[in-house]
Amino acid sequence: MLIAACISAHGFGHGSRTAAVLAALNARRPDWRLVLSTALPPSFLQLAMGAVPFEHRPCQWDVGVIQADALGSDPAATLAALEQLEARLPAQIEAEATWLQAQRRHPDEPILVLGDVPPAAARLAARLGAPLLWLASFGWEAIYGPMGPAFTPWAEAALAAYRQGQLLIHCPLAMPIDWGIPEVQVGLTASAPRIDASALERLAIELKLPRAGPAAAIAAGVARDRCVLISFGGMGLDLAAAPLQNWPDHVFIGPDPALARHANGRVLPPGLRPLDLMPLCGRLITKPGYSSFCEALSQDVGIHLVERDGFAEAAVLQRDLQNHGHHRLLSREAFAAGLWQLDQPLLPPRIGPLPVGGSDQAAAAIDALAQAQA
Repeated sequence: MLIAACISAHGFGHGSRTAAVLAALNARRPDWRLVLSTALPPSFLQLAMGAVPFEHRPCQWDVGVIQADALGSDPAATLAALEQLEARLPAQIEAEATWLQAQRRHPDEPILVLGDVPPAAARLAARLGAPLLWLASFGWEAIYGPMGPAFTPWAEAALAAYRQGQLLIHCPLAMPIDWGIPEVQVGLTASAPRIDASALERLAIELKLPRAGPAAAIAAGVARDRCVLISFGGMGLDLAAAPLQNWPDHVFIGPDPALARHANGRVLPPGLRPLDLMPLCGRLITKPGYSSFCEALSQDVGIHLVERDGFAEAAVLQRDLQNHGHHRLLSREAFAAGLWQLDQPLLPPRIGPLPVGGSDQAAAAIDALAQAQA
């Protein structure tokens, strides 16, 4: 079986989600070949997939929403990019279909197309005559619809593409999805941290994390509530001028190299994901993002959420965070001023936690569909 995963490069969240699911699928079917077709950078894919073998095809399948920065969008640039991509897609689809067909180990080896969540994956699947499966918490029709009349044709085309799928793996934290195809509901789709207890102890020492008091194990004695992850996804924010000095008793860890300029800032060590340090951290400062939420909620990390404008999913994620996670809400102005509420108790969820295990459930659904279509 050859799995061709068409992954949106709108942000790292789609790649993180697909990687978690494909890792679970690899555990079930280690002989299946995984192809990641995406414009996401190879370094990110290697980190997300870890030891799971895969091949990378550097293809752009969708535009998403062009971002002015990590918290704002640029509709005019998005429309221009959609037009440019549409002109390139026919040649790309033909080239990728030809390449995928040539990869079959025997003439009858089946191919399955997994989309997260570019509408153009439907055109690739149709060209291959392959089954099409979606992994989604929203579709682009739900994002483009509220962006104005100029986006209406793009929203309608996206919805028509999604309705061509054989199955939707319906993720939590989701916007309304009404594609009229069979679906499987799953829990939080997060990977697990890859660091064992002894490595965590070494990291806690190297990063000079605040201690909760004497403890036989360094990691067990870390004051999690004063260790704060700060990450705004692939686009990032420039944290060079962020007022970390407002919180001298806290240590802030994240991927932005500018954190090294602050006495209480720490740069995420090479080869590690924010998820890998979550056992040492009690809170995460971030924007609304599906995979960041899944990882933090699955690791019992409280989320300080900075508001985001111009992207319809943000309001849904904020609502679901209030329903299912421990949290605080920050305006953009409060974030810029350093009013981060880290001295305040986390607000409890209004409803309760979401189920975990979504990656394994999604992998089982892919396996079942592939077997049924073989």
